[in-house]
This record gives sequence, C-alpha cells and structure tokens, in this order.
Amino acid sequence: MVLKITQTAHYAPSKVVSNDDLAQMMDTSDEWIRSRTGIGNRHVVTDEDTTDLVVNVAKDLLTKGQVDPETINFIIVATASASEAVPTAAACVQKAIGAKNAFVFDLNAACSGFIYGLGVVRGLFTSPAYQKGILIGAEVLSKYANWEDRSTAVLFGDGAGGILLEKNNEPGELFLGEDLLSMGDLGDKITMAGTTNISPFSQGATDNNPDKWVHMDGRAVYTFATRNVPKSINRALEQANLTVEDVDLFILHQANARIVDVIARKLKQPLEKFPMNIEEYGNTSAASIPILFDELNAAGKLKPGMTVVLSGFGGGLTLGTEIIKL
Repeated sequence: MVLKITQTAHYAPSKVVSNDDLAQMMDTSDEWIRSRTGIGNRHVVTDEDTTDLVVNVAKDLLTKGQVDPETINFIIVATASASEAVPTAAACVQKAIGAKNAFVFDLNAACSGFIYGLGVVRGLFTSPAYQKGILIGAEVLSKYANWEDRSTAVLFGDGAGGILLEKNNEPGELFLGEDLLSMGDLGDKITMAGTTNISPFSQGATDNNPDKWVHMDGRAVYTFATRNVPKSINRALEQANLTVEDVDLFILHQANARIVDVIARKLKQPLEKFPMNIEEYGNTSAASIPILFDELNAAGKLKPGMTVVLSGFGGGLTLGTEIIKL
C-alpha cells in the first residue's frame, strides 16, 4: 500500500483588505508594503473564526473525494490561533463532518505547522491501521494583529488549506526526505501572548488584559529564514539522494517575497520554480503552504511524478522541509 495526496482544498474569508485600505488606517502606502513584502491584499474574517475556516476546508475535501467521513482515521489541524483551547479545532471538524471513527488533535508550530503536520502524518501512516487522514493548516491572525502598527499588521491574513491523504495500490512513495529544526533560544523574535494567569494562587500576575498582539523582530526573522531554509532544503535533499536540479517546484511558506527570492538565489535555482501567492493573501502562517498547494493543484500545475519541496519557517523559531513525490 502506498500513501498519496488525493484531494486538496482551501478557504479564505470573502473580506479583502488592500494596501490602500490600510493606508487609510495607518501611516503606510501600497508602494511601501509591496516593495518590502510583495503583499498587495489580505483576506480577513468578519463573522468567522478559525474553526469556521477549518470546517469549510474539511467539507470541501470530503465532497471532492466523495469520501465517507466515517472512513477517516485521523484529523490534524496545524494552527497557532485556534478559536478555543478546548475543544480543539480538529475536534470541531470531527463533529461538523461526522468523522466519528477518527482521532483528532491540533498541532502548533506556527508558520511551520503544516510541515510538522506532514512529519506526524508520515509516521502515523506507517501503521497498517490507518488508511485515510486529513491535515489542515489554518490561521486567523487578524485577531492578533495590532492594526495601528504598520510593521506587523500589514503582513498577516486569514485562511485555511488542507489535504486528504489515502493509501492505495499505486506505485511509488510520497515522502522522500525530511528536515525538522527548532531554535527555541530565538523564540522571542516572534511572540503572540497567551492567557495571563490571574488565579488567586499566582504571584504577581494581576493583569487580565495582556498585550496579545503579534510582535516580531523582522530583521532577525529575515536573517533566520534566508540563512537556514536553504540549509534545511539541502539536508532533506541529501537524505533523499536528490539535488536541487531534481526538484520541479519549491513551495515555501509565504512570509515575504524578498525572502523567497533570496532563498532561490542561494539554491541557484530560477525563481520560476518558486511559485508565490503572497500578493493576494499575505502571510497566513500555517495555512500558507496548503493554500498555495491547492491553488497550484487546481491550476493543473501539480502533476504525477513531480518532485516538490515544501518548506515552512517562523514562530518558535521553527523550520521544516518535506520532499514529496506526487
């Protein structure tokens, strides 16, 4: 039995906020944002939250594949912005689609979440007990953005994307190489506050309105990504006994167009092999890779036999690369 990605899907909120819209709210401009990030628009929720986005993707995957939800063995949701701590986003999906035989959980590795999720999936499917699984990356970062801070608010958008994986009798292998890395000593370079402990037993914690906004040291993150992502990709390629010339597409986390450009140059590969959709969506963290993956699939740009590198990087700081054969 061989593992394959059989369906892809994504969902983005209908509300689109352009750079010009942001220029009405803060000291910025379309030219300032585009020249530094490559971003033109971002989708943001109005009356939805992370669970709504995830459920939409899961339902689309099942509809496309005409899959009985009771045959799904597991559901994993990669997110740093779940609607609630409990129940998890994955549990909400299970309820919404009727996947009563699945086990479910959320995974938080920030912008690398979908890649870490693929690593978990790779391990789970070594068991003969599991035949079908769903992996979704989803974020609603608009609720954590300080919309008065042009250094961070202009970067982020909301969305979700996912894949349905199934074992079948076709020849070949899906996973060829993997490299996962975390640098917790640099964790303060991207932060997003959780809940402050205000219990009567907590010493000194009395603020029940903590600063919950995203904070980021942009220069440090840029250096981290451009220095470490090419190394991660090369380590995974070496594990797979491949070279960069063997790769058909490099699907990277959509954090910043300039970062993607630098990585392409360091790998000495043409930028045409690095598709981007950051102009439309901005940085959707764990959702960015599966959203782009689905758009490429829908456009017929992902073909059987292609070798594809998927690489995510961001909060934690975390970094991950998976090499797959379609």
